[in-house]
Amino acid sequence: MPSDIRNDAPPTVPAAPEVHPGIAPVEGVSARRVPIWTDPRPGLAFAGSGLERAAQLRGDAQAQARMLADPGTQVLPLWRGRPLFAPEDAAPGPAGAGLATVAPDHPALRGAGPAPIFLALSEGAAIFAQDISAWQPDGPLPEGAAFFDPSEQRHPDLPAGTVFAELRGRMMTLDPRAAEIAATARALITWHGSHGFCAACGAASVVEQAGWQRKCPACGAQHFPRTDPVVIMLITRGNRVLLGRSPGWPEGMYSCLAGFMEPGETLEAAVRREVAEETGVAVGPVGFLASQPWPFPASLMLGARGQALSEEITVDPVEIEDALWVSRERLLGVFAGSDPVIRAPRSGAIAGWMLGQWLADRLD
Repeated sequence: MPSDIRNDAPPTVPAAPEVHPGIAPVEGVSARRVPIWTDPRPGLAFAGSGLERAAQLRGDAQAQARMLADPGTQVLPLWRGRPLFAPEDAAPGPAGAGLATVAPDHPALRGAGPAPIFLALSEGAAIFAQDISAWQPDGPLPEGAAFFDPSEQRHPDLPAGTVFAELRGRMMTLDPRAAEIAATARALITWHGSHGFCAACGAASVVEQAGWQRKCPACGAQHFPRTDPVVIMLITRGNRVLLGRSPGWPEGMYSCLAGFMEPGETLEAAVRREVAEETGVAVGPVGFLASQPWPFPASLMLGARGQALSEEITVDPVEIEDALWVSRERLLGVFAGSDPVIRAPRSGAIAGWMLGQWLADRLD
């Protein structure tokens, strides 16, 4: 199916990656001091911050307790998968710019349910996430079936100006560090919410490894956070690119074709299969471009470029609603917002990023 991700301007050429000397230590916690390689890609959300996830601390109960008792530790609250966003004029904290975090003993977190999930070390502070979905806000609740719900929720006990909102709509208001933290937190909390029982025997499982694992006390099976690989492809033929749209999308929304990989399948084979299934177009050479975590709910987008061997389109109505070839000249108008049919892409997602790179001749 076409991807639901969009972008709105050709990004600039990325700067050379930086190597940082490591993470400032959290008091009482032994952290590995290794170089951190960042991979910045302007215009691509959730990528490039070089977050120190400190996996060696997840199974250390004493280290976890020390971090949760440290006054410098920060907790990102999430409500129904919505991170807490800071006011526009708020100064960046250890979790980056755009997110609002609180201390582990903040009143809004009391009685929230599962223990906080340890995410990472950042700027000398431990960063956790806490699901507070049991809280009931005043007023109407978000529309779960909507493609995008712009509503915001304000918790009376949380700092003034902070709001819970959909990450999809605000991802480009976050700096790379905050975006990576928000994506990680949302994906983990969503996984816990849908994987409370053992897939092997059906018994209730328990959280281990500071939120990065679940274990069944009945049969001993271990369960790990799910990430689903998805191919998303920039398919070109000469001066044109293949775009499509899925049923139920907002009017005028088109994107690159995309689909889940299948067991035993290479990325290249998945690209060719998905394009053929959805549009009947045959694809020849395929090459990898870039990847992007996409926590809606738990995908890893694998961006690829493919050269079409045919151009006749036969739409599979079960998969997509429409597909069409778009010339480079027309796509420039789409990005400018002047096309009468196709909407300008929204920023942040890999589909629009690849299209922008193609427009700017930065893929070769």
